Amino acid sequence: MFTTQAATVRVATFNVSMEALNYLPANTKPSGHELAQALRSNHQQIKNIAEIIQRVNPDIILLNEFDGNDNQHQALKQFLQHYLAKSQNGQAAINYPYFYQGPVNTGVATGYSLKQENTTGTLPNDAYGYGHFSGHFAMTLLSKHPINHDKVRTFQHFKWRDMPNALKPIDPENQKPWYTEHAWQNFRLSSKSHWDIPITINGDTLHILASHPTPPVFDGPEDRNGKRNFDEIRFWIDYLTPSKSAYIYDDNRQFGGLSQDQAFIILGDLNADAVDGDAIKAGIQGLLNHPRVLDPKPLSIAGKMQRPDNPNAQYHTAYWGLRADYVLPAKKQLNVLNSGIFWPTSNEESYKLIKDRAASSDHRLVWVDVAFSQ
Repeated sequence: MFTTQAATVRVATFNVSMEALNYLPANTKPSGHELAQALRSNHQQIKNIAEIIQRVNPDIILLNEFDGNDNQHQALKQFLQHYLAKSQNGQAAINYPYFYQGPVNTGVATGYSLKQENTTGTLPNDAYGYGHFSGHFAMTLLSKHPINHDKVRTFQHFKWRDMPNALKPIDPENQKPWYTEHAWQNFRLSSKSHWDIPITINGDTLHILASHPTPPVFDGPEDRNGKRNFDEIRFWIDYLTPSKSAYIYDDNRQFGGLSQDQAFIILGDLNADAVDGDAIKAGIQGLLNHPRVLDPKPLSIAGKMQRPDNPNAQYHTAYWGLRADYVLPAKKQLNVLNSGIFWPTSNEESYKLIKDRAASSDHRLVWVDVAFSQ
């Protein structure tokens, strides 16, 4: 049952590149303290990230690639208090009294080689998700509305092999599985995690379905990352499909997906474009075409100008030329009022915030305004 007052809610996703390697010279091994040190140094890239968020002013925002290796969330609190809650370049300060920053698989050591039997594993390659330390490339959700922490479902430990018809990588040279049998039996599907985070908005519940699938590259002819990306996206397709979701279990061993009457928004850098790039496109196409999902297709003039010969460039969300970042609302329960991509053109004053990779991020903030259907 939805309330009679339908307030507009702005929901966003932003890969902020606030991860250790971004603050180090090339080929330098991170310690895991880099983000905390950068935050203490009044770092310009972080100030620019905060200014972008202040300019867009979302009510709910998922931050991808925000390192989360501190159980006390000190780095996140520093960002909230000393960057977002303080005016950046004349923009209005913004406060997020609620956040969720759960554990992820990046940098969590398996303890063994994924490729060679009876061999000790090493980071970053032999982690459940590529990372130099536990919590590298993590994610966090910020909200102006209360988060129901008791009802959050996480799927960090869900095993890839437990997905029906999982795309198990096969080495084409010998037609044998790429992962060792021990690794495959224990390997987790999520390269970071999959989260279902219920947020209460004026008495209504909105489920934020957050993830950050692995890039479908940095592998070989076995396409292990492409296949994992496909299945990480397919997880949400099945989660929204009652006839397919019975196999899904969360980290509390509760089974099943999201019931048909629940409002949701899928958020995150999904590292897949339905038209361009190296992803197995049937995965993201299946999600965009799911009967419960509405694709607002946010666009920008600057993206179109960057690649004028590509008719899909207006939808790109990464400067390297793909639509990677998504805000996908529930078709039945939510109305889309507006949408956009923060991508200033070169003649705008705010262009300095995204002028190059070092200014902020190689991704753009994507936002959608929604209201609960009456």
